[in-house]
Amino acid sequence: MSSQADKNIARLKRKVRVRKKISGTADRPRLNVFRSSSHIYAQLVDDTTGVTLAAASTLQEEVRDGLKHCGNAEAAKKVGAAIAKKALAKKITAVVFDRSGFLYHGRIKALAEAARENGLSF
Repeated sequence: MSSQADKNIARLKRKVRVRKKISGTADRPRLNVFRSSSHIYAQLVDDTTGVTLAAASTLQEEVRDGLKHCGNAEAAKKVGAAIAKKALAKKITAVVFDRSGFLYHGRIKALAEAARENGLSF
């Protein structure tokens, strides 16, 4: 098995371990983050009903405008700002942060800090 596969298995174990403890509600949804090598995605999830309340990613035209590459920290900041604006439009100010087993570093950290700067609290 390659080291990349080992890293992904370790990430998935972290994800399962954390998801046992955190859950989103309608008042305080879960801010779920996923990153691939070329894009980053964020969504607000109400786990009690299983509904996605809002989503933002580098695949969206309004986020992608002005970016040379969608898989870097600058793109993550734009996604964080976009998800915060969508949350505030739905009167959501507090969320539970779910980093999906990714380490709080780099693009994940950039997205989280941009969301905080734009009005979300977690």
